[in-house]
Amino acid sequence: MRLRTPFALLGAALLVLVGPPLLSPGSDSDTGTRIPGLRFMVPNTPGGGYDITARTAAKNAEEAGLTGDIEVFNLPGAGGTVGLTRLVGERGNGRLAMSMGLGVVGAVHTNQTPRTLADTTPIARLTEEQDIVVVGKDSPYKTIQDLLTAWKKNPGKLPVGGGSSPGGPDHLAPMLMAQAAGIAPKDVNYVPFDGGGELLASILGDKVAFGVSGVGEYLDQIKAGQLRLLAVTGPKRVPGLDAPTLREAGLDTEFTNWRGIVAPPGLSDAEREKLVTLVTELHDSPQWRESLKTHGWNDAFLPGEEFGTFLAEQDRRVGSVLKELGL
Repeated sequence: MRLRTPFALLGAALLVLVGPPLLSPGSDSDTGTRIPGLRFMVPNTPGGGYDITARTAAKNAEEAGLTGDIEVFNLPGAGGTVGLTRLVGERGNGRLAMSMGLGVVGAVHTNQTPRTLADTTPIARLTEEQDIVVVGKDSPYKTIQDLLTAWKKNPGKLPVGGGSSPGGPDHLAPMLMAQAAGIAPKDVNYVPFDGGGELLASILGDKVAFGVSGVGEYLDQIKAGQLRLLAVTGPKRVPGLDAPTLREAGLDTEFTNWRGIVAPPGLSDAEREKLVTLVTELHDSPQWRESLKTHGWNDAFLPGEEFGTFLAEQDRRVGSVLKELGL
């Protein structure tokens, strides 16, 4: 039997008063960068760029001791707008964040969704990377010039696959390629897939003539010889990869993709700041720096309100490009 003496009650009261400040930074307390129960939503299928980014970020944050376990889950559909709708519906939830990028910006335009990224809380842009043009190892196209020659002759007969819906990066990149090659974008036979994982199976199975995706998604398959890399879409070659830029191949265009993290609307200042601080410290960690090298990602960190301004600019840019391409 526990005796509740006046001294015991006084001790309990003092413990309540002094307890929170004595909690160690390494506990699962709601202090610092630690957000108990934090979840990362991935708005496309496993194996795609958003998925790899989210799982890498979660693993690195845990390894760096910034927070406890982060649950990563996939909610694919409609180029990421199914996940976006879910995120906006979680108003005030400071324990949820979504991995996203340029693809979601484009999907909002092409799907004409009522929810947009302006409805979210911007946390940070993390990375930028080039897209790549790849074919299967048994493809008849040995070089980018081989592919362009065949594509110009009959663009409709050469389906190009991308891991994003129309308006996303893997769609915009081949459309800009086509325009630079003298092919009308409306004649391009673009086949959308919900993420790089689904696209990979179709490239390897010769269901598409070539694919366009992020460099970090297919590095393993390129190094293993399963995919043949024909070109990169950015301003300069990717170190360690033997492939020309589009400009080197004679196409007057270039293209890069980016990825970041947003959270639900309606967060308190403290909740928003905690998420921004967590991602900022993740960005500064040696674990994340090593992951950037491993995946071939460029550091493009842009936190909080700066990322919000960038998102608004990207929304205007994508709308303008789609209109210019007649799409």
